[in-house]
Amino acid sequence: MALQVAQKAQVVKQYQRSGTDTGSSEVQVALLTERINSLAGHFKSHVKDFHSRRGLLKLVSQRRKLLDYLRRTDADKYRSVIERLSLRK
Repeated sequence: MALQVAQKAQVVKQYQRSGTDTGSSEVQVALLTERINSLAGHFKSHVKDFHSRRGLLKLVSQRRKLLDYLRRTDADKYRSVIERLSLRK
């Protein structure tokens, strides 16, 4: 499921580094997390939707790669993003 324009703008505004930042790793991880969370709700009512489940797995993999990159380059930002998105227990 695609995000609404207002939702996407809100997430970008919350996680951007500067006023024109829309593609940093933090923003991309936050947008992917938002999409993953919306798809998780979709699967509660559509249990047998295996095609969308494959898309969900691709999104999770893409987010994992971005988080690995962020951890390699800047560990402080990685911890900050993980904490703000509450991805780890």
